[in-house]
Amino acid sequence: MTAVPGLGAPPAARGGTKAAAVRHKPRSVLGYWRLYLAISPFYLLFLCFGLIPVGYSLYLSFHRWDGLGTMEYAGLSQYRYLLGDAQFWHSLTNTLTIWAMATLPMLFLALVTAVMLNSAVRFKNLYRFAYFLPNVTSVVAVAIIFSSVFSTNFGLANAVLQGLGLDQVAWLNSAWGIKIAIAMLMTWQWTGYNALIFLAGLQTIPTELYEAARVDGAGPVQTFFRVTVPMMRPIILFALIVSTVTGLQSFTEPQVLLANTNNTSTFAGGPGNSGQTMVLYFFQQSFDNNDFGYGAAIAWGIFLVVALFSIINWRLVQRKDA
Repeated sequence: MTAVPGLGAPPAARGGTKAAAVRHKPRSVLGYWRLYLAISPFYLLFLCFGLIPVGYSLYLSFHRWDGLGTMEYAGLSQYRYLLGDAQFWHSLTNTLTIWAMATLPMLFLALVTAVMLNSAVRFKNLYRFAYFLPNVTSVVAVAIIFSSVFSTNFGLANAVLQGLGLDQVAWLNSAWGIKIAIAMLMTWQWTGYNALIFLAGLQTIPTELYEAARVDGAGPVQTFFRVTVPMMRPIILFALIVSTVTGLQSFTEPQVLLANTNNTSTFAGGPGNSGQTMVLYFFQQSFDNNDFGYGAAIAWGIFLVVALFSIINWRLVQRKDA
């Protein structure tokens, strides 16, 4: 049937248009309640065990509280005391020193290991499993083993030194010995993990670049520094950011390694607080001294330090990519 001009569309066509409009009408939020219900457990758990505790810690940092008595409002006095707290700055110095001693050798060894794994022909999966194993091993168990390795009288490290004709070193009783032991533990634990990340990045580098380097007469060392390292720069910086975040929050390694070297507190970080990191100092104030308000202020200070270094690393990435 031909529509007559001026009379509009036929009734059937008008009805079909209305039906199509009904079918394509956007659903309200309540129309997706089943989907929201399916994902709600994550958000409920995050709210109960993540967001609320974080907000409460910020509220607690403005109060004095021993965990049992009545809270006393302190305003910004906790943060003013934190800025002048020599022990906090000492723990920050320890944390940065251990982080530098562990992260730089770890990333270099991880990159070299990844290059070796990438060039291996046989038993690749076995090598990957072996290098990743330290990362999934219990940190507590590893720290106990390392405390035996660096023992003054019966440790493997001093046995090697004596075999070379050198004097023994009181590793866990001297300032630098403690830092070296913690840094080596962290390096051993995270080298394999970063090596697998670097290995994934190496497999994305075109082989034509290596073939061109060989044609130009570049040796293995020149190829590594002129081709591999520049192409891996974004992944190296990513690993550096992750290592910064984890390294500045180190707790288990020094706590277990040095737990028996100080009779006053398991969070003291050894003699002279030489291995006390920022997180250890937070635990000492909160659970040894029962000063939960000041402990919360320390926790937010740690957050600001980690955020600051993360921003610095991010700016480095932006500057290099520009």
